[in-house]
Amino acid sequence: MEQEHAIEALASISEEGVRGAMIPLGAGVQVVADIPSDAGAVVDVGSRIQAEKTREEAKEILAKRNEELRAIMDTIKKEYDELEAHIVELANTFNESVEHIQLSDPEPDFSEDKTETAPTKRRTRRKRGTELTLDD
Repeated sequence: MEQEHAIEALASISEEGVRGAMIPLGAGVQVVADIPSDAGAVVDVGSRIQAEKTREEAKEILAKRNEELRAIMDTIKKEYDELEAHIVELANTFNESVEHIQLSDPEPDFSEDKTETAPTKRRTRRKRGTELTLDD
């Protein structure tokens, strides 16, 4: 959006220049300046290197950046959709596998098993004197 606003601002400057243009500095502060007809624009050309370009060249650079950003966003959206479809497919496969396992292995019926095991008697430990042992 910032690049779109910059393109619109550059396009709004007439070829004859502008007298008394308000240039935003940020935080609601603007500077009033005259823009001559041959004035260019300083553009970041990469790696924090800035170069003066004509207003037309600056608009072209910004438009190209917007195209690149849209292409990246489209690629990310496409990959997201593919991953989402793959996850849904895996979830369905998992659910089908769980359902198949539950149908093929019914739970054993423990009610028929009448044998009881005798509870194991806990061995009491003797203490010698009143000293605590490691078991305590």
